[in-house]
Amino acid sequence: MAARVATATDIPEVTGSPPAGVRHIFLCADDYGIAPGVGAAIRDLIGRERLTGTSVMVATPTFGASEALSLASLTNSDRRLSIGLHLTMTAPFRPLSRGYRPLDQDAFPSIGRMIALGFLRRLDAAALAAEVAAQFEAFRQAFGHPPDFVDGHQHVQLVPQVSEAVLAATKAHAPGAWVRQCGRAVPLAARLGDRKGVLLDLMSRRFRRLAKTHGITTNLAFAGTYDFADATRYADVFPRFLDTLPDGAVVMCHPGFVDAELERLDPLTSRREEEHAYLAGERFAALLASHGATLA
Repeated sequence: MAARVATATDIPEVTGSPPAGVRHIFLCADDYGIAPGVGAAIRDLIGRERLTGTSVMVATPTFGASEALSLASLTNSDRRLSIGLHLTMTAPFRPLSRGYRPLDQDAFPSIGRMIALGFLRRLDAAALAAEVAAQFEAFRQAFGHPPDFVDGHQHVQLVPQVSEAVLAATKAHAPGAWVRQCGRAVPLAARLGDRKGVLLDLMSRRFRRLAKTHGITTNLAFAGTYDFADATRYADVFPRFLDTLPDGAVVMCHPGFVDAELERLDPLTSRREEEHAYLAGERFAALLASHGATLA
């Protein structure tokens, strides 16, 4: 299962109707390594051939050689699993590099503060470069090769100054990798009610331009964001992701089994189990077929 990606300067305008023909969708499970239960759920879906790839958090307390080996062992000559680096640079996680700044009680700042500092150009460029390089190296040490693609926890790769460090490190340490942008292929009217989505669209427009100047490939379009606090069922949310996606688009998901480590580190808990149940079930397979989509 290999990714099909395309360089894009701008997300194409769409009419709201599904594109014609079979579409190859890159379905990526984020957050591998955040907690044992999340890793187990992701590996279960890989075994069911319900994922195209997963991105790995190497800067977490529980990620180590055994988690990496368990994931790498699922790739063989019959199954090509894309394994990416999920750059982790927000609270409550801590840097791998020495001397990183700014910190908040020995941890990275929150994503909100990272965005504010990045737009104000007040992040330490040298510290960013060192931390991103350290996470690339930790990935190489764990898997024996560079990541197939690069994205970020809480979309941190889109933050100004972080973007520059991520793209430079990708070019230096994983020149064959693509990087995730989070611009959506949805009609303008559908974007306006989603403030988070609009922010990601705007930040992604800037990110795509930077990636192009670095000669780095990005995914054509993106889906997968929704309000985790909303009572809407994931089974009702997921079909909307496919409605207007072009061939080669990336869909993000967060499957997982809840355990004490996940509850300690992240507020996204029970929705992960709901996502896993849906992606493992037959409704998901039927949905792909009915939408003319297949996993890349």
